[in-house]
Amino acid sequence: MFVNITEMSEFSQEEKDNIDKQFEELLSHSPKCHKNEETIALVRKAFKVANEAHFGTRRRSGEPYILHPIAVARIVSDEIGLGSKSVIAALLHDVVEDTDITLEDISSMFSPKIAQIVDGLTKIRGVLKNKEGQAENFKKIVFTLSEDVRVIIIKLADRLHNMRTLDSMPPEKQIRIAEETSMLFVPLAHRMGFYRIKMEMEDLCLKYLKPNVYYDILHQLKGSEKKRIHYLNRFCIPIMMTLEQHNINYSITSRSKSISSIWAKMQKKNISFDNVYDVFAVRIILQDIPLEEEKAMCWRVYSYITDKYTPNPERLRDWISTPKDNGYEALHTTVMGPDGTWVEVQIRTQRMDEIAENGFAAHWKYKNIDGFEQSQLEVWMKRVQASLTNPDEDALKFLDEFKMNLYATDLFAFTPKGEMHRFPIGATALDFAYEIHSEIGHHAIGARINKQKIVAIDYKLQSGDQVEILTSESQKPQKEWFKIISTVKASNALQQVFKYEKKRNHMRGQQILAETLEEKDVPVTHTVIDKIVQGYGVVDKNELYEKLGAGDLNKDKIFEYATQKRKSKKILFWSFSPNKEEQEEEQEGNDVKIIRHSTNYTIADCCHPIPGDQVIGFKTENGYEIHKDNCPIAIERQLKETAQRIKWISKQEQVFLASIQIKGKDRIGILSEMSGIIAKQLNVNIRTVHIETMEKEFTAYLDLYIHDSQQLNTMMMSLQKIKDIEKVQRVEQYTFTINTNKSNN
Repeated sequence: MFVNITEMSEFSQEEKDNIDKQFEELLSHSPKCHKNEETIALVRKAFKVANEAHFGTRRRSGEPYILHPIAVARIVSDEIGLGSKSVIAALLHDVVEDTDITLEDISSMFSPKIAQIVDGLTKIRGVLKNKEGQAENFKKIVFTLSEDVRVIIIKLADRLHNMRTLDSMPPEKQIRIAEETSMLFVPLAHRMGFYRIKMEMEDLCLKYLKPNVYYDILHQLKGSEKKRIHYLNRFCIPIMMTLEQHNINYSITSRSKSISSIWAKMQKKNISFDNVYDVFAVRIILQDIPLEEEKAMCWRVYSYITDKYTPNPERLRDWISTPKDNGYEALHTTVMGPDGTWVEVQIRTQRMDEIAENGFAAHWKYKNIDGFEQSQLEVWMKRVQASLTNPDEDALKFLDEFKMNLYATDLFAFTPKGEMHRFPIGATALDFAYEIHSEIGHHAIGARINKQKIVAIDYKLQSGDQVEILTSESQKPQKEWFKIISTVKASNALQQVFKYEKKRNHMRGQQILAETLEEKDVPVTHTVIDKIVQGYGVVDKNELYEKLGAGDLNKDKIFEYATQKRKSKKILFWSFSPNKEEQEEEQEGNDVKIIRHSTNYTIADCCHPIPGDQVIGFKTENGYEIHKDNCPIAIERQLKETAQRIKWISKQEQVFLASIQIKGKDRIGILSEMSGIIAKQLNVNIRTVHIETMEKEFTAYLDLYIHDSQQLNTMMMSLQKIKDIEKVQRVEQYTFTINTNKSNN
């Protein structure tokens, strides 16, 4: 709650009368507060306490401050549908922070539960100027989920009313409040199913962040309002006649899309307002439908509508068979109406409509009905509570991870046994593995999709995929996996692994170093540790301990580095370290250190790994065959033979073949600019060049001799900056095929 108080002054009789009037309207519009005389008395008592506590205090707009908690309580009760405890807490939500009343006072006057809700609201501070403060604030909001979800619902109502009355704030604060609302509260309202609140907040955020856009679209909507109403009447009449002929009890409403959703579509499609084809929307709400008949009745009405109007098959959305994560259920279709205008039609039952309007609160009304399963929103809430495992975690990191799963997820995938799991758009096979079990995630090497195609763990799931996770006991979690995953569950599982491993390796490394130096009678001083750090080429002593403990460094070198005189070293070429036991052969001279390994290796032709890529190796007669770890051939081979994780250990002179593709607009001199960057600026040798042109567009394929992936990435980014070059990407050709003959399945 942000402070919006300007002064203390006496209220006029007119203002006092208005306060009483607003409270009585709150009571009259809050049927859940009329359970009995005792409940009404408690609500009146809460109003009296809040009114006296805030008496004389005004908001920046000049109106009495008490009108704000009354308005919040009305949103909570009338617009969301919560009960008397929430109304009382909303009336009292600012008294602890802004007045002399304490939580103990509230607990004794009302109840410990109401005091707990008010306490949760009090902990959530006002709008903060920096992102770190906002993230810490949001972290507190989310932690209240484990206490009482009503805290968040009341907080949403509080923010909605503040956004409705934002005109009285100075412009810079309007922008700051709107930015925070857009970043935190809009997605939270969406995730909890409060669609109307979410859309209103979005429109208000747009109003203050992009006022020119907001008022331009508003003006165009108002200008076409009469025409739109006339058109929608023409559209709805045939539908209404059909529904009445079939004795279906219904209500029908029409509306235009929200301003923010129209703007979002204009941005996404890069089109003007006139080209947003589904500005119109019609909602059909079916009344008095038994729960077991809802699905069939919605599809029946869908058939009536599509008998009248031609549907767009690509715009059908079935959220009845698979409701959204926040519990939203409906059929959406877009049909061609009169005069060739597209109209969106939403079909839902009265129960579905209440859930769509009131979000999580509506589930409490229906959750005990026979056949009504636990809502996806409640499943998500439990996941959120399970993810709150590290109260000391950095707030910004917490916010980033939490927001990964904040928006509703429309993607769903199946196990081989047909069990459905939901994921955010962009989730990978590795996310699926961790969703099943953390141990499966830790040992995942790939996946078989739809019983045919084998893919790497970074494969992005498609809705409807059937996923079989492929595992190997030799596989272990990799830090690079953090770049692959999209879910909080996967992130938490990986963090736990590396947090424990890092601490264990650090302690083990300290012990190894101390014991080794003690055996040689070398004192453990800062100078000695600095020498060892420089000798191994690590960043600091913490990295030294961790790598020693992990076995990534040869501990036999500790004494040598601790006692050697410092001199410069130069490493001539790349080589591999296949395992910890591999012994090095060394030759030194002229300050040049040549590292050679007894193991030979060959680079796989199927994926062409280069230094810097994550790689694995398979034992051959002559050493190792090296593959990228996401190579499908390598994944398939791991099902039958053990792979060895390989590390690149040195750099510079040796080069590797890599291929890139460049696309752009053809013009005179562009090839010269490309070759200038590649050959002259970055000293990369070009093996072959192949260029195709068509209608002033060109596509070039280049084979290059590259030292490592860092050099390749630097070169690709430099090429991307050239005028008229549209896309630069690395090309990897796989020769892997799957036999899809059904008789062999």
